[in-house]
Amino acid sequence: MNAPKYTRGAALAALLPQRIVIIDGAMGTMIQRFKLTEADYRGERFKDHPKDLKGNNELLQFTRPDVIRNIHEQYLAAGADIIETNTFGATSIAQEDYDLAPLAREMNVAAARIAREAADKFSTPEKPRFVAGAVGPTPRTASISPDVNDPGARNVSFDQLRAAYREQAEGLLEGGADLFLVETIFDTLNAKAALFALDELMEDTGERLPVVISGTVTDASGRILSGQTVEAFWHSVRHAKPIAIGLNCALGATLMRPYIEELAKIAGDTAISCYPNAGLPNPMSDTGFDETPEVTAGLMEDFAKSGFLNIVGGCCGTTPDHIAAIARKVSAYRPRSKADPLFTSLVETA
Repeated sequence: MNAPKYTRGAALAALLPQRIVIIDGAMGTMIQRFKLTEADYRGERFKDHPKDLKGNNELLQFTRPDVIRNIHEQYLAAGADIIETNTFGATSIAQEDYDLAPLAREMNVAAARIAREAADKFSTPEKPRFVAGAVGPTPRTASISPDVNDPGARNVSFDQLRAAYREQAEGLLEGGADLFLVETIFDTLNAKAALFALDELMEDTGERLPVVISGTVTDASGRILSGQTVEAFWHSVRHAKPIAIGLNCALGATLMRPYIEELAKIAGDTAISCYPNAGLPNPMSDTGFDETPEVTAGLMEDFAKSGFLNIVGGCCGTTPDHIAAIARKVSAYRPRSKADPLFTSLVETA
């Protein structure tokens, strides 16, 4: 495998062999802290929209960009090297639930621009900051039937997914993303549609961005929802030559540990990313999850000490306090390194 030549994100490729890179924490958890109302989501632009909009977080880049900017800046102040755009559900397929599919591209451009401005505000020559264009799953899956009585039924096709992801990626690229993050993958075929769309876009534009791929192991079976083991998942997506492969969401660090360890052993030609939930759901906690920043950071320190990590952060239930604590704990450890030619040549080809 030959290492890609990046037109954006080259500084990130150069950074990965040097130290453990910090990605931000949960966006949804932080949005909940603002206790936004239906009126906040609607703003003036959508005040007469026929459907309820509260919960459509991707709409906030239009109606409450101050909230999204504030969250990004909190994570950057906590030490995040990478912030994710607020675009987890910003595909036309996901926005169909709100009758807002035509706004998908505009949503992604706006979100990437907000993140870009925040990252640039905090960047220094010694500590550059990066914007990850977040490409999340859609409510429709290519591998799983929506009808228990008809296993062969599907409510979306590969080509529909590819087109939706292409539109999203175009917006993220236009808005200034440094890399693409295909995350929270529970259906590998959906992820393949996203990766196909990204590669197609980069071939057409000549702009080659790093890609991070992050799957989601849903339970103790060690498989993603569409049935693949971690090893099978890696071999299904490694052709995309991601700059990093990892896991996020669904599990806390304790339950995620054996699967990250497995990835660290088998994925020799790429970096490893990990951003777990803050433990298990806990409705009595102010974040909705049970781990304090100190607990999560201690678990991540063990991952770093064990040599598993190149990129680390948090998913559901994590906050800027969690990210700051993680950054402090892992700073004492070297990033995972492998002798594979592709991984070791990242900095040389950046």
